[in-house]
Amino acid sequence: MPKTTKTAKRGKAPFNKDKRRRHHHFLVTVYYADGEKFGRVYTDKEKATRFAERQRRSPVVKSVRVSQVS
Repeated sequence: MPKTTKTAKRGKAPFNKDKRRRHHHFLVTVYYADGEKFGRVYTDKEKATRFAERQRRSPVVKSVRVSQVS
């Protein structure tokens, strides 16, 4: 039986190096005090951060996270 050689696994490139995408997507995840979770996707980082800051001012919001998803 011939032995097969293993090739090195290719890692994932960071999103900012991906030239196929016209714009990136930012997921805003809002965690509420009662355990509920809500998410909304934006293509503009500025709009995503403004929405997150607006949600943080609410007394029922526990935490808010903005993450880049693509």
